[in-house]
Amino acid sequence: MTTLADTNLLASLQEYGAADVSACFSCGNCTAICPLADNDATFPRRIIRYAQVGMTEELLSSKELWTCYHCGMCSDSCPTEADPGEFMAAARRYVTASYDKTRIAKVLYTMPILGTVVSLAAFFLLAGFLYASSDIMPTTSLELFTFVPYPVVHWLGIGVMALVVLSGLAGMVSMARGMARKEGVTLKSLVESGEARKRTVKALWFSIGIESIGQRRYRQDCLDDRPVEPWYRRRWFIHAMTIWGFIGLLIATSLDYGLDVIGVKETGTAIPIWYPSRAIGTIGGLMLMYGVTFFMVNRWQKYNRAATISKPSDWTFLVLLWVTGFTGFLIEVALYVPPTPAWGYWVFLVHVAIAMELLLFVPFTKFAHVIYRPVALFFYSLAEQKTTASA
Repeated sequence: MTTLADTNLLASLQEYGAADVSACFSCGNCTAICPLADNDATFPRRIIRYAQVGMTEELLSSKELWTCYHCGMCSDSCPTEADPGEFMAAARRYVTASYDKTRIAKVLYTMPILGTVVSLAAFFLLAGFLYASSDIMPTTSLELFTFVPYPVVHWLGIGVMALVVLSGLAGMVSMARGMARKEGVTLKSLVESGEARKRTVKALWFSIGIESIGQRRYRQDCLDDRPVEPWYRRRWFIHAMTIWGFIGLLIATSLDYGLDVIGVKETGTAIPIWYPSRAIGTIGGLMLMYGVTFFMVNRWQKYNRAATISKPSDWTFLVLLWVTGFTGFLIEVALYVPPTPAWGYWVFLVHVAIAMELLLFVPFTKFAHVIYRPVALFFYSLAEQKTTASA
């Protein structure tokens, strides 16, 4: 198979924040110090080499790229200051943008001013649509879905979710096909025997349960570059709080909707704190706010190696998450404080618009990691099982 070299690849990666890795001469320091380097002893040097010689397809289909959590140890040990850790982060931005056929990700990552305009435009369009559909503001109780009718929120959410799913699936399928070709994996090989199915299930559990949710390798192997920090300030813990918090809010929203469907309660009405949907939502919201707040503080203070370089799109993503969580708690307050506050309706409008925008931007921001990293880890697990079996 012939590989075509893209002489512009390294320059393209630098648009996404990559350091000049042309200084890298493959000394091996980064591989030697990386706690996540696998047995073939080429990570992260292989990814850097792809960029140096213009191997775009190999870069796009690299599972190793997504096993890096940017602890920064490789950059600290680099004798030529090529900053391989930030290169890996930039390469993930490049891959995310490459799988996005709308080009929105590229705008957000490489055109800060235009990206800000796009973000603001998306918010005002969504908020304007909701406001155009709004009705009266009852004063005897906070009836949110009288102000903005429930069907409007519901069907707008369905439409946004459909766009996100279609865009995310398109990128996920492209990545999976590229990695499958590179790794020699076919659909038949995944299910052709009982042993093959067992490996497939094990790889799925590793990528989703153990790694994406459980954070095992991040927690146990990927050490912080500030190892004296307490556990509640660790990068893996902050990352986990953000992910688990978001999952908790998703579960709570689904429960609330389910209770409405079966006629137990109307969506958005006040319920006691011990109701599962509200309890899970409150805990999830606190976890999300904790994680996102520390992410923002770390980036503002350049607290660790991973927070040294921040793209405007990183801040956009974090601000959207934080505002979504904060306005959610303001709505909780407005539901229970007498007399009924008129500001609660406006906070609800902002909350729904921001939440919709956050969902809409999932495939185009750093949140896209929840789409692409599990795919890469799935193929990583399959390769690990194959290596173990042949050893």
